[in-house]
Amino acid sequence: MPSVAILLATRNGERHLASQLLSYERQTIGSWDLYVSDDGSSDRTISLIEEFAQRHSRKVSFRHGPQLGYSHNFMSLACDLSIDADFFSFSDQDDVWADDKLERALEWLTGVPADSPAVYFTRTALIDGNGRHIGLSPLFRRPPSFRNALVQNIGGGNTMCFNRAARQLLVEFGCRDPVSHDWWVYLTVTGAGGLARYDPVPSIEYRQHAENLIGAGGGWLARMTRFRELAAGRVSRWNAANLKALGIAEDHLSPENQETVRLFSKARDAARPFSLLYLYRSGVYRQSWLDQLGLYLAALIGRI
Repeated sequence: MPSVAILLATRNGERHLASQLLSYERQTIGSWDLYVSDDGSSDRTISLIEEFAQRHSRKVSFRHGPQLGYSHNFMSLACDLSIDADFFSFSDQDDVWADDKLERALEWLTGVPADSPAVYFTRTALIDGNGRHIGLSPLFRRPPSFRNALVQNIGGGNTMCFNRAARQLLVEFGCRDPVSHDWWVYLTVTGAGGLARYDPVPSIEYRQHAENLIGAGGGWLARMTRFRELAAGRVSRWNAANLKALGIAEDHLSPENQETVRLFSKARDAARPFSLLYLYRSGVYRQSWLDQLGLYLAALIGRI
């Protein structure tokens, strides 16, 4: 049975952590080990991890995190070569995994050649702070690709599982300062010509509450928030950070994707209306027609 390293980043997760740990125990495959990086918890998070470790003969490894935010915490785990496994699965501290989450991920990932970077991620079921179901995350219909990844992250890290070749790619690209760890994985794997699989069947219950850092991003309110972020230049700053990081590791991008980056960068720098022309030629796209329209409107006002 292939081995899986569960990469769990924690910080003051006492309230919901026990439910997440129990969902690991219910996994239909048992060949997993748990690696925890804690970013300075002051509640019972560490005690809960220690109690969990005592109940299991499998490996449970604990460390103190970099305390530079959740993305750095996850990346410190993903790029640690002392963590050895066939596959790696990010985990938030406050979700609940479906019993077959890892099994479904491995069904696809084991069919990919071992030397080809590959990442699998899924839709999510949404629950509130008390565990009541409140809906589903947006359903993405266009295929995952680097041209999508340049302008949109559709891979939720809490659903994400990737192979050893993808982890090695992360190390080679450099575990630098990402906008978000999951977006960086989506960018690097597809940018290097690897494979990305979006599964429309939810694999986790994604808890929506006041303390979680990133919500599901669905609905009109979320769309209005994204438009405000576009107008305020926040998305432009994210794009600049991603492009800078990709530029440092440009040799790892496929020739086709290097050209996509070049055209998208010209779209960001060109005067209107030429920015629209370069944006169109780059082929980048968001998942919905409304978000795609927002992308072109952002190009018109110089906010990509």
